[in-house]
Amino acid sequence: MKRAPETKWRDSTAYAPRFFLSMVVALVAFAIVTYFATGSITTTAVQTLICAVLIQVGYFLMTLFLVWRTAKQRKAEKDLGLRGKQDLDAAKPKVPVSINEPGHSKF
Repeated sequence: MKRAPETKWRDSTAYAPRFFLSMVVALVAFAIVTYFATGSITTTAVQTLICAVLIQVGYFLMTLFLVWRTAKQRKAEKDLGLRGKQDLDAAKPKVPVSINEPGHSKF
């Protein structure tokens, strides 16, 4: 199977440390605005907790989408690669050969 090109995780949109830092900054800003709007610490805490859960659900769905998209791309690449190799595969012998049998050198 062909591996995906190497990318730095820091460049990814799903890089966890960057996401968590951004989430904390957004939640603090949300809590400050909510507190000034309502004047209630309890309401601020509940609404900030709801906001945190919604952000986590969004992160999970985004990660799920990225995994699905990558799997779809790999499947498409595999299908394209197999179409060109079908004729070559028909010409190959069907007998499995192991190079780790006695008399063969081990790499």
